[in-house]
Amino acid sequence: MNALMEYTYLIIDSDATSNLQLRHFLEDYGDFQCVQLSKNCEEGQNAILKFSPDLVFVNLNENANEYFHMVSDLHQYVKDIPLIIGISKSKEYAYQAIKNNFFDYWLLPYNEFDIRKSLLKLKKRVPKEVESHTLCLQSYRDYQYVNTNDILYLQADNNNTEFVMADGSVISTYKTLKSFEQQLPKNFVRIHQSYILNTNFVARINYGKAICSLKGRKQPLPFSKSYKGNVDLLKKLLSKNSISAQN
Repeated sequence: MNALMEYTYLIIDSDATSNLQLRHFLEDYGDFQCVQLSKNCEEGQNAILKFSPDLVFVNLNENANEYFHMVSDLHQYVKDIPLIIGISKSKEYAYQAIKNNFFDYWLLPYNEFDIRKSLLKLKKRVPKEVESHTLCLQSYRDYQYVNTNDILYLQADNNNTEFVMADGSVISTYKTLKSFEQQLPKNFVRIHQSYILNTNFVARINYGKAICSLKGRKQPLPFSKSYKGNVDLLKKLLSKNSISAQN
């Protein structure tokens, strides 16, 4: 089974109302996923380096020059700069946005037609590839084809990696966990130096014990502080698609 990948985006804006309005417009398209909301330039730059979003929205009404400097500064740290859309109440910063290679420039209040044109232009310029759900595990002259939907999690074993499958079987490979991290579909998240899990099987996240429980498996997996950001994003995505019943 194949699925279209989502575009990830980041909003840098201290105005909570503006953030909410923009996210509301983008939800109508279904294939745009918010990775983080940042309130200022420092938070925004850190989030860009951390999440590598496809698209960044920047509200230029406050500290516009800081944001233009941030965009210029990003070239020191990343090879591919995300597409950036400037947002402002006036055309005051439009020329500087063009000089800094902004993808587009939106005037507030938001205009649905302008948003639609920009996002269609984005999809034409950066089409998302169809995501493969079959992984080829090669060991010398032995080729094993695994459906990623059947993988519960991956576990590091020194310089080897074990694939723990939903049916209880375990497949060992002679590659490090890191070598698989970028090859897996977006529903796989690294939560620990030793674990990458399939988020489709997550049944519980316990922050007190720092563990993730998986459906149909008694033994939970630990998550570490260094990957807590990934767990936070996972919780956010799972909560978005569930009915809340808090105690």
